[in-house]
Order: sequence, then structure tokens, then C-alpha cells
Amino acid sequence: MTTSTPAPIPNEHLLSALRWRYATKQFDPGKKIPAPTWETLEETLVLTPSSFGLQPWKFLILQDAAIREKLVPHSWGQRQVADASHLVVMAVKTQITAGDIDAYLQDTARTRGIPVDSLAGFRKMLVGSILEGPISKQIPEWATRQAYIALGNLMTAAALLGIDTCPMEGFEPARYDEILGLGARGLTTAVLCPVGYRASGDKYATLAKVRFPRNQVVEHLSQA
Repeated sequence: MTTSTPAPIPNEHLLSALRWRYATKQFDPGKKIPAPTWETLEETLVLTPSSFGLQPWKFLILQDAAIREKLVPHSWGQRQVADASHLVVMAVKTQITAGDIDAYLQDTARTRGIPVDSLAGFRKMLVGSILEGPISKQIPEWATRQAYIALGNLMTAAALLGIDTCPMEGFEPARYDEILGLGARGLTTAVLCPVGYRASGDKYATLAKVRFPRNQVVEHLSQA
């Protein structure tokens, strides 16, 4: 599928959205994201890039109140997982198999209208890197790094749409995996992202954003 070049948004529009967003501590449980807007946010997850294009993840969207209440005690008591409009549990594969690679190559061939045999060299490289190389010994860690790309993509997209998010590492992965039945599916919880609308009483919404000056974190290198 070909797409036209998108019309760029104003620079200040992007920066204003990123200055507005914060890690929301209190969500308004009575405000829900409209279905068309949520579908757009889901598509931002689908469109997230990943290493080799392998997409070693599953994005679990939780809206069921009972399940989310069950997760609160295993989220350091943080109510965001229950009160946000949607809870995104970013799970990743614990292993990558030859079957996973072949399924991805089949999809690539089908999408691009090319013979799968033409991807033989790419397959050899993937097998060497993922199944036989150093990555093979750290698949969950490698896959988690990919999930964080999706997390950033979702948070930025949400901010541009005026929707709040809260990236969360404060939870017990083993208990999430147990409650959501992920182990039997070859998955483990990597990171969480409640998504919704900030509560009017969340004091953190009005606090000044603390960031180091650009000249302390951005460095332009030139050839010596």
C-alpha cells in the first residue's frame, strides 16, 4: 500500500502537546475515549517500528473493570490501571522461533507482492541473528526494548489527540502474567500504559515539567 506524504503539523503544535502531557497520576473514571479515537490509537500501536520488523509483542487492551481491579494490588496500589478509560498491557514474546520468522516473511511477501523465496537471504540473516546469535539468549529483554518504542509512539500520539497516558513499570510482572494467562501463550508483561483523561483534582497536572536544559542532554558531534 502506498501513502501520500502527510501535511506537516506546525512545530509548535507538536511541542505544545508534549509540554502538556505528563505521567497522569489520577484519571477520571467517568470519562471514556470515543471509539473512533481509540481505534486511531490502536493503529499507532500497529504502525510502531521494531527491530527487523518482527513485532515481538501483543498489545492487550483491558476495559473490564473486574479484571483491572484485580490488577491494582499488583500495581503497587496505583489506581491508574483501574480508573483510566483503557489499560494497555504491553506483553512480549519470551521466545522467537523459526515459525515466527517464517510467518513474518510470508506476511512480507504477501503484503509486497513478491515471492517468499526472494527473501531467503533475509531469512538467513534473521536466523543467524535471532535464533543463533547473542539475541537468542536474551529474547525477553530484546523484545521489551521493542515494546518501549510502541510505548513512546502511543504516548506521543495520545498527547497530540489531547488524551492522557501514564507509562508504568511499577507492577509485578509475574502476577500480571498469571492473572492474564500469558505464560501459556509464550508471553510476559513488559510495561503498562493506562490511557484516558486526567482527573480535575490531579495536582501533578499543574506542576512545572522538570527537564534538564537542552545543552546538557543534546550534544552535536563533529568530526575531530
